[in-house]
Amino acid sequence: MLTAFATALAVELFAPWVVADEPDDDGSDFVAGEIAIDVRDDATAADIASIAAEVGAPLRPNSTWSVTHDRLEIADVGATRVADVLEVLAHDPRVESAEPMTLVRASFVPDDPLYGSKQWHLQRVGAPSAWSYSCGRGVTVAVVDTGVACFDRGPFSRGSDLVGTRCEGGWNFVDDSPEAFDDHGHGTHVAGTIAQTTNNGVGTAGLAYCATLLPVKVLGRHGFGRVTHVAEGIRFAVQGGAQIINLSLGGTVKSRIVGDAVRYALSRGVIVVAAAGNTGRSTGKVGWPAAVPGVIAVSATDLDDHLASFSARGPEIVLAAPGVAVTQQTICNGGRDKCELFATFDGTSMASPHVAAAAAMVMALGVTEPAHVKDILADSARKRGERAQFGAGILDVGAATSQVYWRHLGLRAMALGGLTWLLVRRIRRARVHLVRSASAWLAALVASVGILPIGPLLSGLRARANGLSLAADLVSRPLGEWDIVLWGSPVHKGLLLASALPALVLAALGFARPSVRPVVGGLALGSAALLGQMMGSGDVAFFGGPTLLRVWAGANVLVCLWLARTALATTSPNGDAV
Repeated sequence: MLTAFATALAVELFAPWVVADEPDDDGSDFVAGEIAIDVRDDATAADIASIAAEVGAPLRPNSTWSVTHDRLEIADVGATRVADVLEVLAHDPRVESAEPMTLVRASFVPDDPLYGSKQWHLQRVGAPSAWSYSCGRGVTVAVVDTGVACFDRGPFSRGSDLVGTRCEGGWNFVDDSPEAFDDHGHGTHVAGTIAQTTNNGVGTAGLAYCATLLPVKVLGRHGFGRVTHVAEGIRFAVQGGAQIINLSLGGTVKSRIVGDAVRYALSRGVIVVAAAGNTGRSTGKVGWPAAVPGVIAVSATDLDDHLASFSARGPEIVLAAPGVAVTQQTICNGGRDKCELFATFDGTSMASPHVAAAAAMVMALGVTEPAHVKDILADSARKRGERAQFGAGILDVGAATSQVYWRHLGLRAMALGGLTWLLVRRIRRARVHLVRSASAWLAALVASVGILPIGPLLSGLRARANGLSLAADLVSRPLGEWDIVLWGSPVHKGLLLASALPALVLAALGFARPSVRPVVGGLALGSAALLGQMMGSGDVAFFGGPTLLRVWAGANVLVCLWLARTALATTSPNGDAV
């Protein structure tokens, strides 16, 4: 079966292309006679008809999704009229941009597929230590690619080593349907690096195996796709709730339409990670959209931590990650007949998902501001050689996650200690007594640092992957971050649990009861400590932005301290709540 798959893959990659979503016979990345038109979102059907009349060719929507969302239209004008039509469209105020239709391709260099479970690449990026801190729970990563073998639908089946992976939603822009199946294999392999089901006794491991995958199919069965599909796939991923988008694809031609889609994602606070490209043996330049400013462009390294010979290089490189001999489960026979295998691929496509998964693991630890996630990954990377080749260095997610966890824990513990000292001092000055209750200090721990903040030192991959992962996350995290664990990181933007709200609600329900008051005071004190750390770090995404975050958090700190003083002060000389 391996020989058959290798032969079929070689035929698909190197045989003359004959389908629509492939390069012309001259090897160009342009689709002859097609123009991609990004019409203003408020354009009407009459506007579309008018534009069609002006260019002398009918317009067709890129997909049914575009009709109600981003108004990407395609004009078939013939190869000889492309330049003239573009000139007309450039002066039409109803058109945001127009360009010749180009193709992007999956950025991987195929190798003979081999069965195997040895994943040197996960070891090299520090996965074993990272798994003690995070598995990416609560974060959604969009795989904009050839699709993912996430579902059992028709002739397509879910990968046996993706059974425990959470896949939600998706769209197929190649066939314009909601079924983002994989008929090539590239997307499933990429998705496996991000979130393959782990420690289940089957196949290989994934890096952020608790993360949710959002499959978006923009590349066809030969690994090529139109820039309009890629642009819509990116926009769909943003609107579908992804916090991270992985683009293991690229092209040599700069596309404004794709660039605008990437900038749209970045403006919405979404992290975009992209393969730098496999042009090392030719131009060596970073491809598109990896070269778009703000994107985390990833180059590929080999087993000796050298830059892979095929990898692109340039000033746009942000990080490097393993991209040679990367083994994951993928599909064969076009995804049909439950055909699957564990294949070993090379390419910057294989490097990019390591970084996307690492971003998910850091974000799951409460660093939800994209710029801070990027800085943490860069600061913790292993420094190696020229920046044009390795960017900030080779990804080290073990260092990144441990750095975040212990820094947060240290700051929260110091804040709790400082605020406790301040509270005790204020209470004594008022000539009253401090409530002495174990429940108060337990509640303060729950709200500030977690019930068992040293949990990562006691739990590892086996405990997390065998059903204790959720419990481990909850006991080692403060109450204010439970919304990430339980409902996903987007909910955390509201900071409902990281506020005075839990203590206020509990106070409203039972403040008059002596047994409840110490818990209210402890929750308020611990919440104030957590909010103090968030104000200082500034690494939490908030609906109103960083300035409003600090104002809002500061106001909640004051409310919490007032509530803590009220609840933990007593006239009883024994320190009992009265």
